[in-house]
Amino acid sequence: MSADTPLPPEADAAWQTYLDMGESKKIYFGFLQSLDMKYNKNESPSIAENLKLEQLLAEHDKRVKAFNTAMSTIEDNSARQLLINKLTNSRA
Repeated sequence: MSADTPLPPEADAAWQTYLDMGESKKIYFGFLQSLDMKYNKNESPSIAENLKLEQLLAEHDKRVKAFNTAMSTIEDNSARQLLINKLTNSRA
C-alpha cells in the first residue's frame, strides 16, 4: 500500500470530511486570532463578532461529528488503514 493507493469510497468520504474539518478549524482559529489582537489592544469584540465566533465553532463541531460518523462507517480494516496512513502523512 503506497501513498498513491486510491482510497475505497467510504474511506475517501471520510478523507473529504477530514479536509472539511481542517478548513473549518483554520477559519475558526483565524477569526479567534483576530479577536485576540483586539484583546491585546484592550478592545472588546462586538456582539456580532461574538456571534460569528459561536457560529464558526458550531460549524467546526458539525464537521468534527461528520468526520467521526464517516470514520465509523469504515468497516474494512484495510480501507481504514489506508485512510489512517493518508491522515498521518497529510498536512491538512
